[in-house]
Amino acid sequence: MTPALLVLLASALGGVVVMAARRTLRVVEVQGESMEPGLWPGDQVLVRRLRPGRQVRRGDIVVISRVGPGEGVALDGGTNLVIKRAAAVAGDPIPPGFEALGETRVPPGRLLVLGDNPSRSTDSRQWGLLPESRITGVVLRRLNA
Repeated sequence: MTPALLVLLASALGGVVVMAARRTLRVVEVQGESMEPGLWPGDQVLVRRLRPGRQVRRGDIVVISRVGPGEGVALDGGTNLVIKRAAAVAGDPIPPGFEALGETRVPPGRLLVLGDNPSRSTDSRQWGLLPESRITGVVLRRLNA
């Protein structure tokens, strides 16, 4: 192979890798104080987009797309994405304090999310159980640590 052909091949391969990463990963900026002290306003986090069939695990920090009126759960104010911790996932017992949800276990396709800073968080305490379909990704790491 000629050097020019090798450079062209490497460039094409690099482009494919970048396109695949864009479909899988995204960067999200944290807004608000609900996830302090682990995540602060202005922090950027690397998020793995959630593909159909992938499960969220208890303890994962998840990115939730906002739901508008008529779509089941209305999340209040702010941007189009919300970052919270998955405190209980399908099959887990409902944590103490959530008896009003009328469930003993988290039903399939639902999860309970909480902010790490309860005094500054709007989460499942107000929204109830969220549909898993609202999860757009899982936080892999903070980028500006």
